[in-house]
Amino acid sequence: MTPDLLRQVLEAKEARRPVAVVTDLATGAQRMVARSDAGGDPLAGILDAAFRFDKSGVERTGQGEVFVTVHNPPLRLVITGAVLIAQALIPMAKAAGYDVWVVDPRGAFATGARFPDIQLHAQWPDEIIPQIGLDARTAFMALTHDPKIDDPALALALTSEVFYVGALGSRKTQASRVERLKARGLDEAALARIHGPIGLSIGAVGAAEIAISIMAEMTRSLRLG
Repeated sequence: MTPDLLRQVLEAKEARRPVAVVTDLATGAQRMVARSDAGGDPLAGILDAAFRFDKSGVERTGQGEVFVTVHNPPLRLVITGAVLIAQALIPMAKAAGYDVWVVDPRGAFATGARFPDIQLHAQWPDEIIPQIGLDARTAFMALTHDPKIDDPALALALTSEVFYVGALGSRKTQASRVERLKARGLDEAALARIHGPIGLSIGAVGAAEIAISIMAEMTRSLRLG
């Protein structure tokens, strides 16, 4: 890898921009492709799968073999709501490679004793989430059932590139939530991104099973779109 290409890759990593380095195995020529540009690349299909599944390796093309090296930023999960479902979900998310942030201004809930070894912020979401940053390798979920906490956070998530937005609550709760978010100026396309009620419909009972259904839905969004 040339010094200039290495510099570009390191800059992309620092900025949390997914990129891939494509190496022509016959000539050794290398080039970098950002995920945002991959759709217009001659290797669009190969690159899409590589980015989506975090998979580097040799690929055969019409022009010969290439090695695609994926440089995806680490996965992140941002949760509003220091609640039981979050406690059940976090170990699964960490095992799947996510860095986890929990945001909840309610100090009695957002304690290190209840949520050890994660990024925990007892602040209002609209204060801290812009500092955390929401990007295409981030999942977001709102779990408090409190519109004062969840709605501002959802508004931020729905105007970002996060790959998953989930919100806890019944269909009736979701309908009310959508109306409130419309009043905040969000359009139908943005609101359609919300997975609400959150999680796959598997008849989940209790915090642990609900967490499993959420983790499965989030993984489906990550890998299959």
